[in-house]
Amino acid sequence: MISRTSEGLAGPKARWAFLALLAAACGAADEPTAELDGAELADTSEQLIGTPIDTQGPTTTSTAIGLALEFENGAGPVVRVRRGQRFFIEQLDLRGVIQSTIDREVDGLASEGPLRNLDWRGVELADEDFGGMQNPDGTFTRRRFYTGARWMERTSVMTVQQLDSRGRPTALPWLLNLGSSRQRGLLDTFFIRRTRAIQWTYDCPSTSDCSGASLFEEEGLVEVRHSPWNLQAHKFASATTQLELRWTELPGARWVVPVEQVVSPPYDYNLRVELGVETPPSGYFSPGDQVPVTLSFRDGSGARLHPEGSLPSYADVVFGPNPAGLQYYRAFFDATTTYYRRKHRERMTAIQLIGPAQDIQAVRTVAPIEQFLVPSETLTLGLPERDGMYAEAQLVPPAHVLFGGAFFPESGAWEMPLSDTVTFNIPDNAPSGSYLITLKTRRTYLGQDIPHSSTLEIQVGQAERTEPALATSGCNDCHSQAFAGDLGRVLHGNANRGACNGCHVPLGFELEGPVYVRTHFIHSRSERFGRSTKNCSSCHTTRESTQRVSKSACMSCHQSYPESHVAAFGPITNMYVGGGPESFDSCTSSCHQSHPGSNL
Repeated sequence: MISRTSEGLAGPKARWAFLALLAAACGAADEPTAELDGAELADTSEQLIGTPIDTQGPTTTSTAIGLALEFENGAGPVVRVRRGQRFFIEQLDLRGVIQSTIDREVDGLASEGPLRNLDWRGVELADEDFGGMQNPDGTFTRRRFYTGARWMERTSVMTVQQLDSRGRPTALPWLLNLGSSRQRGLLDTFFIRRTRAIQWTYDCPSTSDCSGASLFEEEGLVEVRHSPWNLQAHKFASATTQLELRWTELPGARWVVPVEQVVSPPYDYNLRVELGVETPPSGYFSPGDQVPVTLSFRDGSGARLHPEGSLPSYADVVFGPNPAGLQYYRAFFDATTTYYRRKHRERMTAIQLIGPAQDIQAVRTVAPIEQFLVPSETLTLGLPERDGMYAEAQLVPPAHVLFGGAFFPESGAWEMPLSDTVTFNIPDNAPSGSYLITLKTRRTYLGQDIPHSSTLEIQVGQAERTEPALATSGCNDCHSQAFAGDLGRVLHGNANRGACNGCHVPLGFELEGPVYVRTHFIHSRSERFGRSTKNCSSCHTTRESTQRVSKSACMSCHQSYPESHVAAFGPITNMYVGGGPESFDSCTSSCHQSHPGSNL
């Protein structure tokens, strides 16, 4: 197996040669070859692997753009791209799904459906949980997550080939080395590699009993994202009308999606967001002040993606043509689950005010679903006297519009016009210091699917800046440009780790909101982390930062605890935090504060 420290394999030629040897295994060239234009064959970029990808500036057809592809049950939606655009593959989602009326766990995937020829030996249950909200009919949804199948574990290769209307290749293929589940290697095409199977049970009578259920769904998933291989960028040939995916794990299978090339599209690729705030003459705001923030979404060339003064309604974005590609929350229609299922496709737009910077910490107060249904300009999620800092946030569209339209469709909330201004309210007891206003969003446009965050710093009560004192470090050792995993590119595209905790609070319908819960959970489940999860000093910088013990802190890493803990704290009922809202209460007085092997 190739390790991250292997010598002599990091060069572009070595990587390219390795995948070229594997290309034949996918059968990428077993059909008649069309006449290929020499320029189209020789259009590989001269950039070095790991070169930063610009997702904010202007582009031309010669700019290497990250392409996002989706395949489901052998096919997929139309891929619309700018005519003749150069792309490398940045994101690929592959899904096979079947329905059942009996509980087979995920065994049905091995006997029917498009993934039946995968090697399912070794598949096992890894985690189990229920959704955070009751179904409209009063039932509950159980989610079971499976890993360990041989096809999930071993190294495999995909090819994506451009074809003309007669099925003939029109350009060089993209060669994608998925790597192994055990370790990230220098030859891997993607930073994130997640393979799993999920069983959904949609009609459980309670959150502890699924007897009598008959609505089951089984799905197999491949999610790969963020490629340093901007070397492997190819133009869409003029004759290309479809893309064909082949995979060494499914010999002989062809997954095909149609392609539409758009001449002179109305907008450029990429995204930047301007946050407009009028600072008082003193240079700082005072406690009790309001802070109106104007949002301006623009493409890479600076063109507005919405009229000044307004934003498109939820219905316009989700159900309309949405020509600009702005994105709002979509998990009502495509369920997401932290780590296990398509969180990148949630596509939420949200904005927060958090501070003061020197007090930034995790918010552990649960925000109930009712707070998201009451009309309000913003959501107050953290209070200085209760949580040690102030946190205020709002979704776009506002939470009561977003969730109100889902729960009460007759209200017409999703058709409501939206303002491009959000007004925050600094509390009367706000401590002085620097406060961060951060917006996260996403844009999908003509084959590109990119996250983006913008942060603006304001001063409250004083002109002097203050900075957050973060309790963790070393993230960039793995989240580096060389592996395309830098924090400015993954997740929300936010490299400022101090600008997270205002939105990431525990929600009544999604208790795993806090960053520490998600970080623990993701890194403890991923074998590609490359460090010991028992060694807290891999991330934590001080012993003090590990001393506030709670069920959420422990169970976001551990999957079980001894019977003595069950007697004291109850059985585990949530795979992320262990239990309910009480999971965020400190048990420091009754729990151990030393962590064997932590190195702290």
